[in-house]
Amino acid sequence: MDEITKIKQELERTKTELVILYEISNAMRTTLKLDEILYIILTGVTAHIGLGFNRALLFLINEKDNLIEGKMGIGPETGEEANRIWTHVEREQMDLDDLINAFKVSGEVLESGFNQQVRRLKIPLKEQNGGLLALGVLDGMPLHLTKETIQNYSHDPIIQLLKSDEAIVVPLKAKDKVNGIVLADNFITREPITKDDISMLIMLANQAGLAIENSHLYEKTVTRAHSDSLTELWNHGYFQYLLQAELEKAKITKTPLSLIMLDIDNFKVYNDSLGHQSGDKILKALAALVKNQSRKMDYVCRYGGEEFTIILPETQRKEAFLIAERMRTDIERYSFLNEEILPNKKLTVSMGLSSFPEDGFSPSDLISHCDKALYEAKQKGKNNTCCYADLKYD
Repeated sequence: MDEITKIKQELERTKTELVILYEISNAMRTTLKLDEILYIILTGVTAHIGLGFNRALLFLINEKDNLIEGKMGIGPETGEEANRIWTHVEREQMDLDDLINAFKVSGEVLESGFNQQVRRLKIPLKEQNGGLLALGVLDGMPLHLTKETIQNYSHDPIIQLLKSDEAIVVPLKAKDKVNGIVLADNFITREPITKDDISMLIMLANQAGLAIENSHLYEKTVTRAHSDSLTELWNHGYFQYLLQAELEKAKITKTPLSLIMLDIDNFKVYNDSLGHQSGDKILKALAALVKNQSRKMDYVCRYGGEEFTIILPETQRKEAFLIAERMRTDIERYSFLNEEILPNKKLTVSMGLSSFPEDGFSPSDLISHCDKALYEAKQKGKNNTCCYADLKYD
């Protein structure tokens, strides 16, 4: 092969690589939602029209708890699954946009066994016992694990999960600070990871780190804009938006949804006796308690005054009732400041509950029926939980 032919091939390869990186970078700019950005990054790493790795994992740094947390993993678990996926993608001639849109519609990748395994991983961010990922974060440099060097990490939870004989680890950076790690391998095809593969992944990682940083900043802005300043829960306006959005999702996925409305019993007595500043302290303490007792998937909101709401996605009435009752009894057991001035010497709450689909198909129906159930709980002597479905109407 003469020199001119080699140069032409090199230019063609470089052009192809730049087009791939350009398309992935453009896709990352289409959203500020973190889960969508992570999926775009990993799709760019694994797609046939991307970098073409068989499998990719992404971890983010949790500075508060000093952990490296698994966030998403994309890739087949077996050769049969790989063949089925790759055949489908080729037959449908799916490009990067098609793959991304498929995720936005169904989010099916989040349900895969491989992704669930990745999400369970939490690695300490420290030099000793931190392992492979901590090394990647603290050094801030790419690490190519070859057949020879990967044996040095045989006890590392990442290598035990991957069961691969070659992998590449690349830190994600924003403003020279590592905010994540991406790993990739070819455990199905066993194709060697080349210098060009590593170079491409590093360039993609540089874009990915900035996209993740922008998403974090966006989330902080959204949280600030939609939070109640006193309790730091979602405010009334955002509650209405969340309920509408979650209800639409429940209709599409044909899954249940429940709504809890919570009201402090005899709160006027407390405010009138000790003043609104003391009342505010109670509201903050109760908000923190309810938030801590809720699941990660739930949305805890301040509805107004001494009323709170909790949106419980994918939750049937029976399960929601058990959650509400556990929460109510935990609140009753909690020692609130100066609660002895209340009629029963304890701060308690009453709770109403409504569920989709049996109690309504619109946000207004669920809120109205939840409110009626709450009123019934008050009428029964307070410190009760009532379900709308259990109310008797003529």
